[in-house]
This record gives sequence, C-alpha cells and structure tokens, in this order.
Amino acid sequence: MSHPADTPSIPLAPEVLRNATLPDGRRADIHLADGRVTALVDQPDQPDQPDQPDRADRADRADRADRADRADRADRSDTGRGSAAGPGSIDLGGALVLPALVDGHAHLDKTLLGAPWQPHPTSATLREHIANERALRACAGVPVADRATALAHRMVSLGTGHVRSHVDIDPDVRLDGLHALVEVREKFRDRLGIQIVAFPQSGVVTAPGVADLLDAALAEGADLIGGLDPAGFDADVDGQLDIVFGLAERHGAGIDIHLHDGGVTGTRQLRDIAERTAALGLNGTVTVSHAYALGDVEATELDLTATALAGAGVAIMTNGPRHSMPPVLRLRDHGVRVFAGSDNIRDTWWPYGTADMLERATIIGLQGDLMSDADLRHAASMITDEAAAALGLTGYGLAPGCRADLVVIAAGGVPEAVAAHPRRLLVLHGGRVVGPAPETDFPDFPAISVTGGDASAPQGER
Repeated sequence: MSHPADTPSIPLAPEVLRNATLPDGRRADIHLADGRVTALVDQPDQPDQPDQPDRADRADRADRADRADRADRADRSDTGRGSAAGPGSIDLGGALVLPALVDGHAHLDKTLLGAPWQPHPTSATLREHIANERALRACAGVPVADRATALAHRMVSLGTGHVRSHVDIDPDVRLDGLHALVEVREKFRDRLGIQIVAFPQSGVVTAPGVADLLDAALAEGADLIGGLDPAGFDADVDGQLDIVFGLAERHGAGIDIHLHDGGVTGTRQLRDIAERTAALGLNGTVTVSHAYALGDVEATELDLTATALAGAGVAIMTNGPRHSMPPVLRLRDHGVRVFAGSDNIRDTWWPYGTADMLERATIIGLQGDLMSDADLRHAASMITDEAAAALGLTGYGLAPGCRADLVVIAAGGVPEAVAAHPRRLLVLHGGRVVGPAPETDFPDFPAISVTGGDASAPQGER
C-alpha cells in the first residue's frame, strides 16, 4: 500500500482522493469540492468484498465508473486538472478512508500535556481527588489554553475532527477555564470542531454559587450543561437534576451528566434522567457519561433501565473503564445509543491517554469482548457514526453532500483499523489538509508538504 504522506507534495485542498478503500470495503475515488464530498465513483472490475452490502448492481456501478472515468479524462485534456499526478489529486493506494473520528468525551482543560511530567497523585475518595486536582491546578505552571492547545494538536494529527470537551466550573476557577477553551475553540475552528460542556466538578447543590456560574457559562460560550453524581456527590438527586434540566430548558442546551454511582443507586438515577428527558421532549440531546451502574447490575435491572433510556433517547458514553463498563452490545440491542470518548488524557485523574480514538475503540473492544469483524465494525461506529449522532453533528459521513472531514488510515479495512493501531496518513477538515502535523510529538509521523496555499494555515500556530 502506498502512503500518500510519502509523496513529494500534497495539495492543500485536494479535488480527488483516488483509489480509496471505503468503510464498506469498496474501492472508489472520492471527489471533493467546496469542503464537501461531491461523489464516490466506484472503481470498475474490483473483486467482491465480503462486507459489500449490494453485489447485484456491480455492473451498473462499473458502467457508471467507466463513464465517469471517460468524462474525467476528457476534462483533464481540456483543463489539465484531476489526473493522479496532477495538483488536485492524491492516489491513496488502497488506504482506508473514514469520516473524521469523533471524541465524545474529553477534558481539554485538565490535561497536563505541554507541561513537565507530573507524578500521579493518589486519593481514597472522589472528593479527595477533586481537592488534589484543585491544588495541582494552581501550580501547573502552564496556562490552560496552552495545555489544551497541545492536546488539540494531537487530536487533529490522529484524525479526530470533532470533540466534546467538559470544562470545570467551580467556585475557585469560576469561568476562567471556559474562557480559555472558547479561545482554543476559535483557534482550531478550521481544524477541529469543539463542543464545550459546563461541568460542575465540585458539585451543584453542595457548591455555593455553582448554579449561577453554570447559568453564566451557558450564556458565555458553553454548548451544554453537565452534572456530577446527583446521589453520590450532591446527595440530592432532585435538587441537582432540577437545576441541570432547568438550565438546559432555559438556554436550549444539551445535557451531559457524569454518573459514576454504581448498582441500583446508579440505575435509578438513569431512569430519573430518562423520565425527565422524555417529559421535556429532549430526545437525542441528553447523554450520561460513564454510567458504570449498567455494568454491575443483574439482568432484570439492566433491561428495565435500558428500555427507559432507549425510549427517552438518552445516549451513553463510555471510555472503556478499568472496572464496570456498560455492556455495549446488549444496550445496542435494546436501542440505546452508546458512543466513545477518551475522558482524561494525562492529567491528575489518569497518567494514561494518547488521544487516539482508534486506540480507544480497541480498549472498548477488549473490555467488551468484541472479537468478530462485525463487532470491530461496531466498535468503530462508536468513534464515528454513533458519536457524531450523539453530538448532533450535521453533514457528517462519507457520502455525497457530507462535509469533507476525513481521515486516511494505513489499513485495508475497518476491522484492521480498530485492531492494528495503524498510522494516520492524511487528515482533512472541511476538505483541507490539516494533518498529520509535524509539530506534534509523534516523530514517526512524516511531515506533510502542502501546496496551493499557506502551509502553516491548517496546521496551527507553532
């Protein structure tokens, strides 16, 4: 397989990605214009693919491809554009193309990337850990915006095109972290879509003034409102959910609640959240992150809760935790949308994390015993289609009319991409090449030489 990044020059805004392997296994040329996918032209006489959904129309597709190729050759003779060696075309050599990866849950403000290595602090309780984090936050030595920028660069280089980031809102930091992430969001607007959740890390009911701060955060740039363990942390389920859902309704914002509480304490809260979501008509705008309880209750309780979540359109985010992960396939079979996120990346909560969403799919696959090719495809959907739907992204996908937010991967198909930790060869956002970028700390990624514009523009400030 040839590597597009090994070619001498790559157009800044390619018109055709030739010889691509699509997610369904077909080989095709992907045509781009004005930041969108305009056509997928199948290559003729390709062998049957084991997962190709419709083999009956291969002759028709081959005929259409032949006609498109003749038209393309005629166009090249007139304009000199579009050939594999031309300035607007890249031959991918059969590399896999996916829509941009989606990180459904991160904490850009918490990362210590860009700062010297910090020993991981230990703590016995959630409250103790939060206190330790607040103490370290005060002496990190590198501003939030700089650390978040370092992480955002890494995300882009690894093919992430959209991320939902929580940002701490508490009596100490107030809205400072939010303002820093709003700045980063604007800096990366042409490379990475960033949603911001106002996250009450120190609680809502038990932290004086936080309800007002959350209200202000939604007015000053946050896209969603978060919550934290209404029972286990605030010890007031109705009190916290009244505030969270009330603010969401007032601002027309989505909701994304951290729920670490286990057992029936957790599942009862999940059903409370589902009931409120249904009552307010918020189907598709509410997420519960982690939902560990779904992985440690018996089958009857699980099925009861999954039915409620599916009926209300409440999504579940998992990062493949080290203890009780929600049962991905069983929830899917109930109709619950489950998607993936990185969560913490090299911060006071975990020393681990690479921002690689394909690696995250691998972790979830290992934890959830996803072993067949079909299972690996589902793991991939959790960092692409399912995550995009949960985040409410429009124009997402790999079809004519979709935004050209794409990642080219050194793999022959989706299952291999999840299982093999392959390199990212090319990253596009809005049809423009944005990575992999040489300023990241991945020395094995080749630099991309771009033509046709300012090479520094899509790769960010150094």
